Amino acid sequence: MRNFLILFILLGFPALEIYVLAKLAGTVGWWLLPWLLASAIVGGWLVRDAGTMLPLRLFGALQSGHSLSFSLLIGFRNVLAGLLLIFPGIISDFLALILLLLPHPKVTMPSAANDDVIDGEWTRVNEHDKLR
Repeated sequence: MRNFLILFILLGFPALEIYVLAKLAGTVGWWLLPWLLASAIVGGWLVRDAGTMLPLRLFGALQSGHSLSFSLLIGFRNVLAGLLLIFPGIISDFLALILLLLPHPKVTMPSAANDDVIDGEWTRVNEHDKLR
């Protein structure tokens, strides 16, 4: 049953995209072509940008102490949105826009508790003073 569902999704999504594109092309006309070209260009830019920014994101996460998986998640969202934009269709463009507009989860750094701080006073003792 699971394999049938996966096959249905893989074959049904492109068929639905073609149907929606055909209906929209009949309504809008040739204006649909610039939209598809522009979305493919933006999708390619997103995929390329996610690939070039990945080492910088990981390095920044390491320096600031944030989770590496969070940085990878942001990059994966951008790659997935870019691939959906490259795929010609209105439904995939809408899904990509939803992915891009989702807010990034806030990263909270574990703060040092005040219990970890030991207050006290100190004085320097010279070796010469110890012998007396």
